[in-house]
Amino acid sequence: MKDYKLFIDGRWVEGGPPLGVTHKYTGEVIATLPTARREDVDAAIAAAQRAAPVMADLPAHRRADILARAAATLRERKEDFARTIAAEAGKALKYARIEVERGITTFTLAAEEARRIHGETVPLDAVPAGEGYFGFYLRRPLGVIAAISPFNFPLNLVAHKVAPALAAGNTVVLKPASATPLTAVKLCQVLAEAGLPPGALNLVVGSGSTVGEWLVSDPRVAKVSFTGSAAVGRRITEIAGIKKITLELGNTSPVIVAPDADLDFVAQRCAVGAYYNSGQVCISVQRIYSQRPIYEPFTERFVKASEAMVVGDPLDERVDVGPMIDVREAERIEGWVREAQAGGAQVLTGGRREGAVYWPTVLTEVQPEMKVVAQEAFAPVAAVMACDDFEEALRQADATEYGLQVSVFTRDIQRVFRAIQRLNFGGVIINDTPAFRADHMPYGGNRQSGLGREGVRYAIEEMTNIQMVAIRLT
Repeated sequence: MKDYKLFIDGRWVEGGPPLGVTHKYTGEVIATLPTARREDVDAAIAAAQRAAPVMADLPAHRRADILARAAATLRERKEDFARTIAAEAGKALKYARIEVERGITTFTLAAEEARRIHGETVPLDAVPAGEGYFGFYLRRPLGVIAAISPFNFPLNLVAHKVAPALAAGNTVVLKPASATPLTAVKLCQVLAEAGLPPGALNLVVGSGSTVGEWLVSDPRVAKVSFTGSAAVGRRITEIAGIKKITLELGNTSPVIVAPDADLDFVAQRCAVGAYYNSGQVCISVQRIYSQRPIYEPFTERFVKASEAMVVGDPLDERVDVGPMIDVREAERIEGWVREAQAGGAQVLTGGRREGAVYWPTVLTEVQPEMKVVAQEAFAPVAAVMACDDFEEALRQADATEYGLQVSVFTRDIQRVFRAIQRLNFGGVIINDTPAFRADHMPYGGNRQSGLGREGVRYAIEEMTNIQMVAIRLT
């Protein structure tokens, strides 16, 4: 077992009572980390505030070099990071390795974007009042950014907040999820070694109701970037005050399967999209709408693909599905499935729990008001529903308060464009699942799925202010 510390102002420091971090499959405590007290959070924000002008004045090529060195070190330590993620998050090692590769990509993209942050000229003489003026705008860093990240991607979702913030010349106070802080600790080590100035990145750990709220409500924080539940997102909007906010929240990710789709391919992709990381992904496949002519053959294929998933210790190379983040979450989804069964839903496979492990589960005969359909499951559970036609599938897929990502499997270009026009989602994925994400694309949701966009270039835009300059020439 290892003991770690908080990272404040370039130093590893003690904090409050220790937090035990467990191996999510065995339950063994693998490390401890002090929780942050109010004075620790204050010190972290103060350090970030002092470092803000240093980062703002740091030339773009130097910010880029720091981020590039961090990416190179991540590659050197790829296996250590992957095994840390697998242990503390319960993510299957094969997917933990993919996450590290994505983290490397995110830092590499941020290094590239740091070199090309720019403004534009503005033709002020396009209106009479602007005649005789020359105009342009610049992008300036905001200052201190509070980055609050979830447990399900303890490296790459941290990277999507930290890397663009540093690329733009901001400073960061990072609060990782209490269940998975070790990867963030190691990332702080990497960035310190890469030459990041003291105070540019600070790490505090603790409950959202204490540490999170202290960060969000502090007037010295210029922006909050949060990924997590819609309930917490709403709370952030209530207490943040006047500052920029990016919220990446929930989804009940729908998939529409048209009759011309390749059912074997769709079933395989949906199984991966529904069950990787035990379904604990905000764009994990949850609702599948299949037109009646193909409903039974598709469902049979999807059940077969679901049953092929190997469940067990995430550090086992063969495993596809590890434990959920804790027993409480596994018990919660177990209760949701039982409640659906009581309302007439059928479990075609899965529906069983052992400790924190919940087996990949396929439901049919569900109703729109059931929790497994209407609320974000965040678990290895997917429901297949029959629709009379493509238009009905579009209506049902869009009948949600969320709007992060949706997918449509079809070879028909007319269906593709009808879906694009009809579906109110931040991302419409064609011929793959809603779980698709490339780390440089604009990523974020509509409706109750959030505010703003991530993806390195777009996050940088959210993490900068426009400064307009107008020069009178005559």
